[in-house]
Amino acid sequence: MLSQKMSIENKILKLLFEPAYKYKGMPISVLGLPALLPYKKQSITNSIYKLNKNGYISKENDHFLLLPKGRKYVENKKVKMVTFESPFKKESPKNLLVMFDIPEDKKAEREWFRFQLKQFGYNMIQRSVWVGPSPLPKEFLDYIKSLNLKNCIKTFKLEKPYNTQN
Repeated sequence: MLSQKMSIENKILKLLFEPAYKYKGMPISVLGLPALLPYKKQSITNSIYKLNKNGYISKENDHFLLLPKGRKYVENKKVKMVTFESPFKKESPKNLLVMFDIPEDKKAEREWFRFQLKQFGYNMIQRSVWVGPSPLPKEFLDYIKSLNLKNCIKTFKLEKPYNTQN
């Protein structure tokens, strides 16, 4: 399984939940670089403000603390959003059209689904229309079903592979 792409807020919460190395309360890499690269400083500041305002974290002295509400949020996300390795080769024909309409109240699942399609080598035609190799892995489809997304997603096998070069 691969690590997932996540919003800056989710990444901050995850870093506070699973600390590695810290300098003045900020997660850093083994090399001492901020673990929140490539985000701009203002984006990080805004996200920390929002997380603090929503009761997920608090700042005490020079350190950030993950509050119980933030810990619960991260634990729920961690369990819920599994990632799958792509079984497809880069040159696999793009012969499956995937269309989806995942409701607004399942925004995290929708973003996860888009990320996972990218991992599988799919190309976006429109925000909710993607084309890529087939068939989608059974474990992935089973997981989609467990998230109650099956009725939000439709797939269509193409007669001939889609040309992504145009």
